[in-house]
Order: sequence, then structure tokens, then C-alpha cells
Amino acid sequence: MGQKSCHKHLSIQHCSIFSLLEPSTSPLILDKAGLNQKISNFFKNYLVRRKTNYCWNDFVSSSSNINVGVGQESALLPILSALYLSPVFHSSEKHLKFLKISISIISFVNDGLSISQNKSISHSNANLFCSYNIILSLLSKYGLIIEQGKTDVFHFSRSQGIFNPPPLDLSSIGGPSLLPKETWRYLGFIFNHKLTFRSHIDFYPNKVISTIKCMKLLGNSTRGINPLQKRKLYRCCALPIALYGLPVWNYNKAPTYYHLNILRKMQ
Repeated sequence: MGQKSCHKHLSIQHCSIFSLLEPSTSPLILDKAGLNQKISNFFKNYLVRRKTNYCWNDFVSSSSNINVGVGQESALLPILSALYLSPVFHSSEKHLKFLKISISIISFVNDGLSISQNKSISHSNANLFCSYNIILSLLSKYGLIIEQGKTDVFHFSRSQGIFNPPPLDLSSIGGPSLLPKETWRYLGFIFNHKLTFRSHIDFYPNKVISTIKCMKLLGNSTRGINPLQKRKLYRCCALPIALYGLPVWNYNKAPTYYHLNILRKMQ
């Protein structure tokens, strides 16, 4: 692409599915996926007719219905959310393909991501607008909602000049007006417009320094854990935090002087 600017526009869509999984819909999706009938029956029974009691000292309340879907802390949430959302994203891709809109959709548990790649910001915003409209409509049919407060838009650019992208206005279809930010955090990775990962490397070593300061409370020269144990603690608990996302920014021919210098200062 030479010196031309390249823009990649990403919109995160967080679907609030924890308490909204439809008990009657989930078994149908599992059957459609071709899973064993015993598995479908298990989830059908798991999601309906559940009750709980509350205990306080000697008091025990009467049973109450808790047919409110799957809790966020449930170990089954990642599996059920993937199965529940797969028809939504499959239908979305079919709609987008039919309309010849170039959008890629990926999802991690309840974090959905729509990706548009184009040299024109206005063109990419139009694609994201259509994608948001389609996904919003499909999620509504499945009894799900999009958490507007956790929906973001972010742009990547190779432009060397001032980069000031316009907002993505979704208000006409019931969404928010999204103003692009300087940095974007997704799954623990902190991105900036040029993918230098400087914000990422600034954040995690500082987090480690706070952890190391707390380690002083665990012992000194006369009592507490010994130096060898502190070394093990540092290697097991501090270094993994500092090096989180290392393969993302430390690759062949990537400029790493700034990143390694920050890590040296942390040592």
C-alpha cells in the first residue's frame, strides 16, 4: 500500500447473555448442532425448574424459582454462550455476504468483534453501521441485548499525520454514538492506532512494580519468606504479568527498543 494510509475499524459488541439465555431455545440450538440427545436433555433440565433457599443463622427461607439463565461465574457459561451465539453470527455473516458488505465477525465468550478493513473511514463506518444493525436485530430475536456502555469503536492507521477519525453514530438504530479513543483494550491487550504497543508495555510493568512493592510485606532480613522464596515468587507471579502479550509485540523485525528498555527499568 506504499505511503497510503490503511484504516482498520473495529467495533466491540458485548452481548449481555448471563441472565437472558432462553431455556426453550438452548435445547433447539443444541439439537441443530447435532449433539447427542442426552446432552440436549441435560441442558434442558439444567436451565429450567431451578430453585434455591437462603439461609441466615437458623432461618431458612422457602424455595424460590431462579429460572434466570446462567450466572457469570458458571463454568458452563463459555460453552453455552458459544453454542447460543453461533447461530446469530452465522446468520449475520450470511446477511452481510448477501449485501456484499465486507465485515469479519469473531467472538470470545460474550465479547463480539466486528472488523472492517478499508482505506476510507466513511466506507468502513458504513459497513460497521450495517453490521451493528443486523446483529442487533438478530440478538433481539434471540432475547439478547447489547450492552451499550461496553460498545466501542477503534481505528488502526498507518497515516503519519494527525489522525482524528469521526465518531460512529448508531443512534438512528437504537445504538450509541461512539467516539474513537486513543487506546483500546481487548482481552487484556492494549492497542494504539499504529500498533506500537507502547501503551501495553507501559501498563503491565507498572502493574508489576505495584506487585513487587506488596511483596515486601511478606518478609525482611529477619523474618518471613527468604530471598530464594522471593525469587520464586517473582518468577511465578511478577514476570508473567510483565510479559503478558509478549508474542504480540516481540516478533521478527519489530521495533522493540522502547519495550525492552521499560522491562529493564522494571528489573
